[in-house]
Amino acid sequence: MDDDRTSRFEAVYQQTYEHILGYALRRCDSPEDAADVVAETFAIAWRRVDAVPPGGEARLWLYGVARNVLANHRRGQARHRHRSVELDTDLADLYAHSPETSVELGAIARAFEQLPEDDKELISLVAWEGLDRAEIATVLGCSRNAVRIRLHRARKRFSKALATAGVTVNRLVMEST
Repeated sequence: MDDDRTSRFEAVYQQTYEHILGYALRRCDSPEDAADVVAETFAIAWRRVDAVPPGGEARLWLYGVARNVLANHRRGQARHRHRSVELDTDLADLYAHSPETSVELGAIARAFEQLPEDDKELISLVAWEGLDRAEIATVLGCSRNAVRIRLHRARKRFSKALATAGVTVNRLVMEST
């Protein structure tokens, strides 16, 4: 029985590692943080290997686990930032004036960061992970219709934030993502 669990975990790990790593890298501030998120995600998968769904559903299940791990990670970061607000402000000022950042990309990034966490996650699942509504519904544990409605509202808020930042948005691009 233990060999079956080990083999199953190894297969899931090999099939999903790059997806989960990419998910974490795109959402963490550093590669080290992403590595911690990935490690914790797969530690949970190992402990709960019997709960991991078969086939392609395993990746979606792991996205859900990674999402929760990332939320815990962000809460820990928020506690840390609260203790070192001055240092974070100094670092933000230092990197805000980086010569290799373009004005428009900076405006887009700021508009994106101002979105509620749920909006950022939805848009990221579509744009970065390439998930469709059904897959997002599985990751978030809600209906496809709820995803459709939430995604429509998130895109609308993002479009408004971009317009406020002075970034011209091609409506077709926002609707197709």
